[in-house]
Amino acid sequence: QVQLVESGGGLVQAGGSLRLSCVASGRTFSTYTMGWFRQAPGKEREFVAAISWSNNRAFAADSVKGRFTISRDNAKNTVYLQMNGLKPEDTAVYFCAADEARTIVIGTTQLQYDYWGQGTQVTVYS
Repeated sequence: QVQLVESGGGLVQAGGSLRLSCVASGRTFSTYTMGWFRQAPGKEREFVAAISWSNNRAFAADSVKGRFTISRDNAKNTVYLQMNGLKPEDTAVYFCAADEARTIVIGTTQLQYDYWGQGTQVTVYS
């Protein structure tokens, strides 16, 4: 069983930045593809970004491409989401997720992920 704990959320003015962190328990973090999803009030959870386990290949949703960057530090069992140029529409609860399947495909749907964190709130005001 893997436990994921997110941190770094908060209240920020539009145009500002935040860095989210997600720490995973266990000794096999380097074999997980890691993803970030978000869920705004009244909306479905949506994919934000993911980074592969094998070659650190990253993929981001069009809505955040060029503003958000996902990275990982396997020595610290941590995945990060650097969010720049934040907009009010980025307001959501952000969830970290782990995919243990060791595939070459970077998952963009919730079903592809096996473990989830509890989420961290990001609120962007104008």
